[in-house]
Amino acid sequence: MFIHPRKGPMSLVQVVADIRAYIERDKNSRYKIVLGTDSQTSHRETLFVTAIIVHRVGKGALFYYARNRSKPLPDLRYRIYRETELSLSCMEQLKEMGLVGLSADLPVEIHLDVGRRGETRKLIQEVVGWVTSVGYTAKIKPEAYAASAVADRFTK
Repeated sequence: MFIHPRKGPMSLVQVVADIRAYIERDKNSRYKIVLGTDSQTSHRETLFVTAIIVHRVGKGALFYYARNRSKPLPDLRYRIYRETELSLSCMEQLKEMGLVGLSADLPVEIHLDVGRRGETRKLIQEVVGWVTSVGYTAKIKPEAYAASAVADRFTK
């Protein structure tokens, strides 16, 4: 189940229909699909939030997010891998629902919550390699706004 900030809870089928309608309203614009996942761990659980952003380049964006809860995962490496896996899995589900079939020119970016500072710098090559090996563009901090800003906002 995904959540749109104004429309509330939506199924993935509804999300894809909403994205299609958004693109149909302005067919002459350029679009890109951006996905990112962030997590927050407490002593009770780890909360993962995956954000789907449809960027109408130069003219705003539309976004949805989904929450996933699991047992606490204190290991940073495992959490980053799980975040990457959730983003890629979400994109695969969107493809299965025909989202990418809307346009061959619809670029996809996977935003990873890793950066050149801090402990995650050791994981950059691994997760970026994973994302690019399946055919998507990978972005890291500070360009990874889907994970580090949008998804992060809803983990709190």
